[in-house]
Parts: sequence; structure tokens; C-alpha cells
Amino acid sequence: MADNKNFIIAIALSMAILIGWNVFFGVPKLEQQRQQVQMQQGVAPAPQAGAPAPAAPASPGALAPDGSPAAAPTRDAALAAAPRLPIETSRLRGSIALRGGDIDDIALRDYRETVDPNSPNIVVFSPANGPDGYFARTGWLPAAGIEVPNAQTLWTADKPKLTETDPVTLSWDNGKGLVFKRRIEIDSRFMLTVTDSVEAQAGAQVSLAPYGLIRRIGTPHVAGYYILHEGLLGVLGDQGLQEFTYAALDKETARSATEKGKEFTGATGGWAGITDKYWASALIPDQATPFNANFTVNTTPAGKTYQTLITLPPVQVAQGASASSTTRLFVGAKEVATVDGYEKQYNIKLFDRLIDWGIFYWITKPLFRLIDMIYKFVGNFGVAILVVTVLVKAAFFPLANKSYSSMAKMKAVQPQMAALKEMYPDDRVKQQQELMELYKREKINPLAGCLPVVIQIPVFFALYKVLFVTIEMRHAPFFGWIHDLAAPDPSNIFTLFGLIPWSPPHVLALGAWPIIMGFTMFVQMKMNPEPQDPVQKTMFTWMPVFFTYLLSSFPAGLVIYWSWNNTLSVAQQYAIMKRQGVKVELWSNLAGVFGRKSAGKSAAAPAPASVKRDPATKAGK
Repeated sequence: MADNKNFIIAIALSMAILIGWNVFFGVPKLEQQRQQVQMQQGVAPAPQAGAPAPAAPASPGALAPDGSPAAAPTRDAALAAAPRLPIETSRLRGSIALRGGDIDDIALRDYRETVDPNSPNIVVFSPANGPDGYFARTGWLPAAGIEVPNAQTLWTADKPKLTETDPVTLSWDNGKGLVFKRRIEIDSRFMLTVTDSVEAQAGAQVSLAPYGLIRRIGTPHVAGYYILHEGLLGVLGDQGLQEFTYAALDKETARSATEKGKEFTGATGGWAGITDKYWASALIPDQATPFNANFTVNTTPAGKTYQTLITLPPVQVAQGASASSTTRLFVGAKEVATVDGYEKQYNIKLFDRLIDWGIFYWITKPLFRLIDMIYKFVGNFGVAILVVTVLVKAAFFPLANKSYSSMAKMKAVQPQMAALKEMYPDDRVKQQQELMELYKREKINPLAGCLPVVIQIPVFFALYKVLFVTIEMRHAPFFGWIHDLAAPDPSNIFTLFGLIPWSPPHVLALGAWPIIMGFTMFVQMKMNPEPQDPVQKTMFTWMPVFFTYLLSSFPAGLVIYWSWNNTLSVAQQYAIMKRQGVKVELWSNLAGVFGRKSAGKSAAAPAPASVKRDPATKAGK
């Protein structure tokens, strides 16, 4: 049947897109490259020829011969290996390494690893000499004949602690006429402001270029979904948003024997950093000053190191004068309101792209705002999703009404369509001509049934994005056993929903909400006549089962949305078809499924008689 065929094609195409989406989807050049290689080695000048190689560290927590902390087996041991300046705010805790000045210890007070309120806090930054090193560093690029702070520099702090009300200044004198200072401020959320300055005392005059880097040691575990970007990224002036997964950097142009990456020059306005699903770090230079950005991976026998580096034009420091450079560092949770607030507060170009809103940005972000607004009234994100589903249905009601009306008309002329095939069994061209005339007389659009499905695909993906990437949905409860709308339904029919004490393999993970969704899809399929084509009939029969298993691994919030959407669609289609005076096939189809096939056949038996009569009359017989 033409209407069923079009409907099936629309569903198949939209689901194919869904599956594909989810499963696949100033310094001279030589000097600049030399400096970048040095940056990968710790932003320290290269050792002189003939200097002895450093010996292996004596023990974890000790200092290596070059003065840097030795490798430690645990994060706590790495933190204890060097003197530290504590960070304490209402939302963050951590510390700054006084040896090297790295911001390398950040944990989030408001976020925990699981829904258990006693589980550990989320850790974002960790020291380089411990497991999963991840840190930020700012300062001045090395220059010939000038000793600048590096990874082994021991700074002196003027305060015992950094708080949101009490900034700290670090100081270091190179003993050769230059005094370096680093003022660090932190706000009540996730933004640090770092101002590096250098003062040239008597007899000194220098030209130095500011830099900032974020470095991640080792390849982190990622979810691996093409719908979500995890890796290095940045907005680089007019070059816009640039994204590199960890794997993609390995395919970039080689910059040295061990390094690959991508360089962008002359960007004005923007930022650069590294992002996880819910957490991120980003360097934000002065938005009016041009900067260069590098995204690199350095591969050594010890493993891989990923780095985002920004460099700014050199500044001239006259004798007896000083110069400074300010860089902001975001490190924390990708809260929508917080990220948007920073974009507006500091006029950061496209800072909201730190959250992966996807290609449907123009739908995804407004949809989140709508859900968030409703959440503020109802106090539950799951309920907010149900309300938004109703609003989306209402918005598409005129289109759906027209579509279902067209589908109802298609059902009404099914006998005439069948008669045309009998009249012209060997002339498909004539069949199509007569069919088009029939559509024209009855004012039927054969593609109208596909429109609601096709038009709502972007909305479906947008909601998927919202549930999948926004931290506001993380650990957001619904009712009953759903404690995290962003995670799959934890119940399982193969344990009788918890009555049988065993843990089935992942392939047998099938929760209650996916089953509800599958049932609502099954009912929606049965609203239409059974296809005569065996292939189409098989597809209709198994599609709910297939999607029940497919969605069992999707966020519970999305499955709840789809279940509710199917239910509303059934009610809407039922009402429209009844108003059009067209038979609703639901009950006869269900009766056929449950063994009362004879009733369904008898109900459909009179159709052929009326079929032949009408076309024969119109054909002039």
C-alpha cells in the first residue's frame, strides 16, 4: 500500500540516520618550532651539549636530580612530592605546585563520580608526575640568553592560600636582573585569572613572548560516540571552532620526530582547551590581542602527551620597567548558565561552543533552555521533558493534522487503488497515471504521511544531544528506579527487575522503560493496516523489537521521551482518523496478533466489491 510504503520508508530513513549518527557520526619560523619543542619538554631551555643525563629517581615522592618531582604511583603521592599552595573556594578545592607554578590539582565540590552522595568528588586536574597528569601552565617562552621560569622553578607565595576573596602572588628572581611575578585570582565558580609580569632591574632589557598551555599525559578514556566531541578544541578568531579528537591528532602533519599536530596563526578573539563529556579546561587570552594556537600530540616510549598551546606576540621590557600578560583559565563543569555567563562577562568569542551542542545548535540550545525553564517550575527534569514533548506535539499539530488527514484519505481510497492494479496489471505506466489522477481528484498528498516523521528528526536529535551532553541532566532523577536521566535504565527484565540476584551480561541489559517504549511503538504500528508485502510486514513486526533493544543502552530520559511521544501520537492519530470517518485498524490488528484473525479478515472482506465498482464507473465502463 502506497501510504504504508511511504511511512515505512520515512521511518527506515530516519532510523538509519539515527544509527549512523550514534555509531560513526612575530618569532621566526625556525625559532618558533624550537620553542615549541622545548615546551613539550617542560618549557625549559635545552641542556648544554655534554651535560650528564639525569639519573633515575631514587623513590616515588623524591626529587629527581634536575629538581623536578619524581614519578609517583598515586595521585596523593604526587601531590606530596613538592610544596603546594592550597586552593579553597565554595565550589573548588585543590592546590598549585610551587615548584613549577603549575595549576595541577583541581577537584569539584559539587560533583561526584556516581549518584551515591558519598562517592569521591570529580577530579579534573592532576599533577604531571602522577597517574593521568593533566594541568595548566602560563609564563614566558624561553629566549636566548635569558633565564625564565620553567618546570623546576621554585616560587615564593605571599599568601598561605588562594581563595575567591584573597588572590595570591608568586615571585621568583632569576638573579640576573629579572624578577618574575604571577598573580592568581579565582572566582566563586570555575575561572582563574593569571597575570604574569616581569620587571627588568638595572642593567637588564629583554623581549619575551607570553604563552599558556594545557597538557594531558596519556590518552584518556572516551565514550567514543561521534555525537559527542572529546579531545582538543578551540575557537580561533575568524577560523571559528576547531575540534580534534585524540585519535585525529595522530593523523595530522608531523612537526618533529615525535610530534604531530595542527597550528593556527593570527587569531584574534577566542580560546583553546581540552574537553571531556562534562568537564573542560580552556585558556582565554586577551580578546583584542592576536595569538597563535597549536594542538599537538607528542609520542615517546613512555606514552602520549596531548597539548593545547597559545602564544602571544613578544613584549618589550625596558630597563627599570615592567610588562605583563593576563590569561584566564577555565577549569570545571560545563554548566550552561556558567559558560554562557563567562562568555557575556568577559566577551569571549563563542565560548558557549565549549559545550558540544552539535550541528542542530539552533534547535538544541533553545530546547535545553525550554526544558530548563520548565524544570524551574516543576522541579524534575523528567517531568520537564514530558511537558516539552506535549509542547512540541502542539507546535506540530497543524502539520500532523494535515498529515493524518491525508493518510486517512489514502486509506479510504485503498479499494480504488487495488482496482487500478487489477485493471492495468501489465501496464505500470498507466497504473501510475491513473493513480496520480486519483490523488488529484481526492486531493491527496501521498508524501504527507512522511512529513511528521521527517520534520521531527532534528527535534529528536536535539533532545538526544541535550540529554547526552548537558551536565544538568547528569544524575538528574525521575521517579522510581530512574536516578539518572542521562544514564540507561538500570532495571533489567532478565533479573525480573531485581528479584533474581545475578548480573546478566551487557547484551541482556533490557530495562522497563525500553520495554514500555517498544510496546508503544508496537501499538503505533498497529494503527495502520497490515502491509500486504511480506518484506514490509516482517519489517513492521520486528521494528519495535529491534528498537527496544537498541534504546536499552540510550539515556533513560530519551527513552521516556520516545515512549511518551509514541503515546501522544497514537492518541492524536486515533482522534483524527475517527473524525475523518476512517476505520482505525488498531483493534482488528491487535485481534489478529492475539489469535482472532478470522474477525480481521471478515471485517476486510467487503472491500474488493466496492473497489471494482468505483474505478469501473470512473473509467466509463
